[in-house]
Amino acid sequence: MKIKSTVQKDVVCGMDVNSDDISLDYQERHYVFCSAQCLERFQLNPHLYIGYPGSEAPKHAGVVVLKKRRLKLAEPFPQEVADQFIEYIEAMMGINHIEINDNYIEITYDLLQATELQIEKKITEAGIVLGENLMEKIRRAFVHFSEETEIESLEARPGSRAGH
Repeated sequence: MKIKSTVQKDVVCGMDVNSDDISLDYQERHYVFCSAQCLERFQLNPHLYIGYPGSEAPKHAGVVVLKKRRLKLAEPFPQEVADQFIEYIEAMMGINHIEINDNYIEITYDLLQATELQIEKKITEAGIVLGENLMEKIRRAFVHFSEETEIESLEARPGSRAGH
């Protein structure tokens, strides 16, 4: 006797999933996911993917929210390491584009498929996998990103007055 496999769609990425390994029951419905990343993304904001009665989910409406993150490296990666790094990060779902120029890594991603925290985790894994003091360069890039963000928020804006 053959057991019929049921294929369901992952509501986060749309991939066909025929396993119940990564699943969740939410509001009396059963959802399956292709990866822990999709499960985590769903758990953070389920209604981005399933909507509400009478209201279509942004994901199903075709909404794409592209975000760009730029990290400043203390020193450039050697080309071979840069290529390996790009390949490793591009394998992550939701990555739209990644580029390494001189001392910068620029990553464009779909916020409905990946979070900054998930990307940071993948970048950290890349440092461990690729070695070559990459972890130290990446750690410094995170420090530079935090400092640059803080500095940018302090900049004067047109029409604003100091101290306001």
